[in-house]
Amino acid sequence: MTSIAVIGPGAVGGTVAAWLAQNPAHDVTVCVRTPFEALAVETPEGPITASPRVATSPEGLSAVDWVLVATKTYDTDATMAWLAALVDPETRVAILRNGVEHTVPFAGKVAAENLVPAVVDIPAERSAPGRVLQRRNGWIKVPAGDAGEGFAGLFAHAPIQIEVVEDFTTEAWKKLALNCAGAVNALVLKTAIVAHDEGAADVMRALVRECVAVGRAEGADLSDDLPDQVIAGYRGQAPESMNSLHADRAAGRPMELDARNGVIVRKGAAHGIETPANAMIVALLNAAAS
Repeated sequence: MTSIAVIGPGAVGGTVAAWLAQNPAHDVTVCVRTPFEALAVETPEGPITASPRVATSPEGLSAVDWVLVATKTYDTDATMAWLAALVDPETRVAILRNGVEHTVPFAGKVAAENLVPAVVDIPAERSAPGRVLQRRNGWIKVPAGDAGEGFAGLFAHAPIQIEVVEDFTTEAWKKLALNCAGAVNALVLKTAIVAHDEGAADVMRALVRECVAVGRAEGADLSDDLPDQVIAGYRGQAPESMNSLHADRAAGRPMELDARNGVIVRKGAAHGIETPANAMIVALLNAAAS
């Protein structure tokens, strides 16, 4: 048996945990704040259910083979308490989070060779604890190497596409380009359909252009037409699709604004690159949230 703990079974974490649990060779634990009886996910392949072990406290837990961190970036402190119980020198830890700073909070706490940053694109929405709508099978990309290959092996039975990539920096910044544009949805509280409005789409393109400039300075290989690719992607989604930043703001929860847009402003300043569109949207969303 391969023992796996998923910290944060929200939309993405719940989807991943349910698929992992479909393999009888996996012993899956989900680490939660709010307990639930079972996982139920409406997937493109049809409904799936799973009954993993549900832990509401690190107390009594022991080290596992794999930990998948699917918490929001603002939940890092709470995540560390789980890691203290679940990680030993052999445990591999995959970071399934937004942004381009996956491993930064965990440096020095988990051995570098056991850390697996992961870029995730699995459109999913949680309606209640343990209840998720997965709109597309999606994909996860991880860096090449033994740990990345090991992570890919966990999903050999699942329809989620796992890619082991040589240039993880580029993949992370490409995903950030998609995520940063989603701040427009959160600002106006409209789903993916807002990208069909040309004015809103132009603002989204401006956010992505700044992301491209900063990403290139960080070593990413990003194409000039990435802003148009992002808009095409939003327009290809179901009109009612809601990204996580929008969902968090609508529910009155904290937002991963720094990981999705603030990081572009911070790293842009470090490289002497102006990022007025992202700076403006960060300021407006912070004001709206307060």
